[in-house]
Amino acid sequence: MEVQQPKSQIEKPKSNVRLLFTLPIISWALYDFANTIFSSNINTIFFPFYLQEVVGESEVLNQIASTFISYANAFASFLLVLFSPLFGVMIDRTGRRKKYIMIFTLITVSGTFLMGVFGGLGTDTEIFGLPLPLAMVILLFILSKFFFHSSLVFYDSMIADLGQKEEIPVISGFGVAVGYLGTLLGLTVYLYVGDSGFHQAFIPTSLLFLLFSLPLFIFIKEKPKPQKAKQSFLSGYREIIATFKEMKSYKGVFTFMVAYFFLNDAIATTIAMMAVYAKAIVGFSTSEFILLYLVSTVSSVIGSFIFGLLTKKVGARRGVAYVGWLMLLSLGIAVFAYSEWMFWLAGSLFGVALGSMWVTSRTLIVELTPEEKRGQFFGLFAFSGKVSSILGPLIYGSITLAFASYGNLASRLALGSLIIMTVIGLIVHTRVKEAH
Repeated sequence: MEVQQPKSQIEKPKSNVRLLFTLPIISWALYDFANTIFSSNINTIFFPFYLQEVVGESEVLNQIASTFISYANAFASFLLVLFSPLFGVMIDRTGRRKKYIMIFTLITVSGTFLMGVFGGLGTDTEIFGLPLPLAMVILLFILSKFFFHSSLVFYDSMIADLGQKEEIPVISGFGVAVGYLGTLLGLTVYLYVGDSGFHQAFIPTSLLFLLFSLPLFIFIKEKPKPQKAKQSFLSGYREIIATFKEMKSYKGVFTFMVAYFFLNDAIATTIAMMAVYAKAIVGFSTSEFILLYLVSTVSSVIGSFIFGLLTKKVGARRGVAYVGWLMLLSLGIAVFAYSEWMFWLAGSLFGVALGSMWVTSRTLIVELTPEEKRGQFFGLFAFSGKVSSILGPLIYGSITLAFASYGNLASRLALGSLIIMTVIGLIVHTRVKEAH
């Protein structure tokens, strides 16, 4: 697949400003803007708040609400574990990315819109032993999250066609920075919703996601590969198995995926539990957490752009290592935080690490993989991330359950386990060889 670019870009690398402010790259980055609105509003903030509002009226019921959140996220991640590697094979077979991004985005938008419709229903009807509105919102969340993350497999792999290899770090950093600006716009929905009726956030979030996806739909052009023979979707597993058999030939990228498994375990679990930890350990209110999330997002915007430039200078492998050390620092401060200012500092540092991890990891995948198998490796990259997204919260929850009688110490121990995961990830990452 090739995205139409000015001839001057093909001949020699552009300056950063001239490179970034081209229609294909701006359109691509605006999709990051769009999907981050969904990710922050639905995954992190308003879906959990909705469940707490509907289910949680006591400490026990709050735990039931947390169980719904965990299981819904785990099931969506399980579906992604099954299918994300196949999506990568589809990319390599056909070269088609935009088609599937459009289809999956429209399904996500529709599902999120319907979450708002069902969330506002007043009915005593039950399904699966739950009130119909609650059951439908949970099912639609699983559907929306699955197709949302599925679209990202195609979207992330599109970056390889937007510039020359040495330009990818800057493009990646620009996309992530623009993406986190989407979080800032998404948080304005809170001004409309307030501290109750969180289902009201779902419909405006879906519309904002659709609106800022349109530039990619309209302006990105691609040339599909000619498909020699029609093959079934599930036959892609044979190609994945064949790639695993050739693991020695791709040792660098497979080693990085193991390292990323542990690093992403810490990231995904922190994202899932940060609201609960902030309230339980430091005593943040809902509005204070929204403000903390806002500050962390600004940190992500700044950090992702800086790390895009830094990665271009020092290389993606060293860039990932720097992000890992930054994660260790932020998690260490959060574990031992005894006052609000320490958690504000930890949140800001983690925000920088969060944005920078997407910049450096995407770039390293491009550097370590051959072009003819790049889509497949991006699918396996998503596979590694989603498996860790299932296991991380389960480990965290098991620790808090086992040490519940120790009060808040249980949450500190659980968060401390993420430091161990990060250290393991950094150790494995030292075995990743530089791309040549």
